[in-house]
Amino acid sequence: MSSRWEGIDEFVAVAEHGQFTAAAERLGVSSSHISRQIARLEERLQTRLLYRSTRRVTLSEAGQTFLHHCQRLQDGREEALRAMGDLSSEPKGLLRMTCAVAYGERFIVPLVTRFMALYPQLRLEVELSNSNLDLLHEGMDLAIRLGRLQDSRLVASRLAPRRMYVCASPAYLERYGRPHSLSELARHNCLIGSSDIWSLQQDGRELSQRVQGNWRCNSGQAVLDAALQGMGLGQLPDYYVLEHLRSGALVSLLDAHQPPNTAVWALYPQQRHLSPKVRRLVDYLKEELAKRPEYCQA
Repeated sequence: MSSRWEGIDEFVAVAEHGQFTAAAERLGVSSSHISRQIARLEERLQTRLLYRSTRRVTLSEAGQTFLHHCQRLQDGREEALRAMGDLSSEPKGLLRMTCAVAYGERFIVPLVTRFMALYPQLRLEVELSNSNLDLLHEGMDLAIRLGRLQDSRLVASRLAPRRMYVCASPAYLERYGRPHSLSELARHNCLIGSSDIWSLQQDGRELSQRVQGNWRCNSGQAVLDAALQGMGLGQLPDYYVLEHLRSGALVSLLDAHQPPNTAVWALYPQQRHLSPKVRRLVDYLKEELAKRPEYCQA
């Protein structure tokens, strides 16, 4: 039984060149081979695709429609073959990525620098920003995002868990008492970071709680320092507070209301997810982050 692909390359070549001879030269075959393959294709389709004259070949209406679909099939086939070839290729060329400032400085950039040492043909540009840059518009290969995802146009890969803790110093709790319910937060001085909305949960449902206080700074490290100094309650991710919770410098509060696990994500445009530089870096980040003690919980 003839392959359903037979004749398609020949048909596209004739349609694009307008001649059997030119199409034969392009494909490296004889004109008679081209003619036979297209005749068999028309027979299978039960449709005339080409009108032949002594000097020129033109497309029928059906041929014009079929050409459009065949060109897309050829493009998809070539892309698939390139992708499979890429799987065994070494990461090389320019990799442009973005990440939140503090997390990038502390975790991602050191790991990416180590990754580059493994692949000397790779070049790197990292833009640290607390704004969610548009990867497609900015021409970025990869973004590392924290929390919950919103951009459905991108492919997402989970790199690591991320837990949020409400905590305070023992000195603060000794002076002002320990909250045991969400309603008691209103009686406490809450240290406000980049937002006065805290993510919590009640009876299994995630909720957003607005908090208030006399201190605000859009820096997680600054919130941590203020909490350690007994200024108030703060909500911070695990990588800021776990060592201080273990040492007793901070106390975890409202554990029953800890929000459901958010995560650290790698996001990338659909067409780049098989690129060796992106695929191998994502795998490397996932493996290395899993070794950190704060990520061994999930």
